[in-house]
Amino acid sequence: RRSLTKLFAEAPPSRVVMEVGTHSPWISRLAAAPGHEVVVANARNVSYITRSSRKSDKVDAESLARLGRTDPKLLSPIRHRSEQAQGDLAVIRARAAVVEMRTKAVNAARGLAKSMGERLAKCDADRVGPHLVAGHSELLQRALSGLLGQVEELTATLRDYDQEIARMAKSEYPETGRLAKVYGVADLVSLTYVLTLEDPARFERSREVGPYLGLRPREGQSAEYQPQLRITKEGDRYLRWLLVQSAHCVMKKNAPDSDLKRWGEQLAARGGKNAKKRAVVAVARKLAVLLHRLWVTGEEYQPLYNAQRQSAKKQSAKKAA
Repeated sequence: RRSLTKLFAEAPPSRVVMEVGTHSPWISRLAAAPGHEVVVANARNVSYITRSSRKSDKVDAESLARLGRTDPKLLSPIRHRSEQAQGDLAVIRARAAVVEMRTKAVNAARGLAKSMGERLAKCDADRVGPHLVAGHSELLQRALSGLLGQVEELTATLRDYDQEIARMAKSEYPETGRLAKVYGVADLVSLTYVLTLEDPARFERSREVGPYLGLRPREGQSAEYQPQLRITKEGDRYLRWLLVQSAHCVMKKNAPDSDLKRWGEQLAARGGKNAKKRAVVAVARKLAVLLHRLWVTGEEYQPLYNAQRQSAKKQSAKKAA
């Protein structure tokens, strides 16, 4: 890090081109600090490099330099978030890692119990602990007590992360409070959304958020052939997963009535293969657009805004008639 800082500081102002990767966020900030123009190439969209038959670090660096000198847009440049946003988002990433570890541990414990002809009591993951093996065989208790104790510790760690996320959302990112009023969107989803996008002004229209998060269907149109393809799954995978989970909440039968729910139910009612799944993804895309709109305009969320507006138009039309 020190050598790179010295290198960028001593070099004359120039255009620095690099490939996106694990180290590109902090290296790009080091290069931008002395005044260099930094271009971070999206390797996924630069087939000239990724599909090259002569691929090596030296050849890739030369290819990046040539493309960067010709036209930086050819590199599909991306913009890294700020150091503060990256650090705050790391808290959410760490929480997701703990959730994954706890899930694997719980599944392992239940699987080991079944293999010995026993079964652990059903309960939520946050209630799993050494007490589940009480009353079981001594062999099972010896095998699972330590593992279930780790699960209990992971649950305590998750509570700490949830408290920190709630604190950050309230004190450092107050705009998340307006987004969290949408049913199915709480502190975790709203804070992840704000930190991932960071700057709402980067999108000219709210509809651009859906494709940015990979919630837009792929296109493979040829003449009259228009196949139904899967979504692109570009952009941030974790935020996309959270939005899909929120869409599932919106589409539940016991969920409160809203424009989003009505729209999703209309899509699902059309039938066809995997109609419900496609409707949930479509609701997730529309939810991403809605959250950006609320963020930009500062308006308060109204679940039945469109329905009420259409009802008002009908009433006015009847009066005019």
